[in-house]
Amino acid sequence: MSKTQTPPPPMDTAKKARVFIWVLLAVLVAVGVIWYTVFTLNKPAPAAPTPAAEAQLVREDSHRVTSPATEKAQLVEFLDFECEACLAAQPLVEELKKEFGDRITFVNRYFPLPAHRNSATAALAVEAAAQQGKYEQMYAKMFETQPQWGEKTESQAPLFRTFAEELGLDLTAYDAAVADDKTKERIKKDIADGTALGVKGTPTFFLNGEMLTLETKEQFRQLLADAAK
Repeated sequence: MSKTQTPPPPMDTAKKARVFIWVLLAVLVAVGVIWYTVFTLNKPAPAAPTPAAEAQLVREDSHRVTSPATEKAQLVEFLDFECEACLAAQPLVEELKKEFGDRITFVNRYFPLPAHRNSATAALAVEAAAQQGKYEQMYAKMFETQPQWGEKTESQAPLFRTFAEELGLDLTAYDAAVADDKTKERIKKDIADGTALGVKGTPTFFLNGEMLTLETKEQFRQLLADAAK
């Protein structure tokens, strides 16, 4: 006659709950590790800033707005089309171009500041115009109209497109250039160089590679006059 086996005592409710919680925690930890691994492996690395040693004050595609037969010096300006200080300086810069442009190469580089909602959009519009040979015309248009569109929170891209139309640009080509990542990278390259070279605000000028600290118009003119000798 076989002996009847005694069943194990039932697990109490509290113990069942504890086991369930530990199993659930183990599953959550495992899932968390898996997702952490997935995101870590697939997350793109942030773009490294341009090292100062690799930064270039003037690049092959930089916008040279004067072409002296015999270059005595270079003046590079990092500018922001929405910057009021750039707008205030622009008439003097135009005077200096006329006065020294036959001896000094004036170079413009983009440096849209993050605090200005439409400065990068303006730079895109100017660069798109440059691709159709109308850099200086769109450059001038941006400064002429800055009081109209500056400090606006909404995008001014539609307004900038009307400027392109007024300048007689091919709007299909203009739209394609504005949307093209290569156009955006062109502007980012200027920003990266400027940042690596110590540019913190606009306008910032470099004369023969040296960042200028300007106090008066007369001082600025004299510095160029000395460099142009």
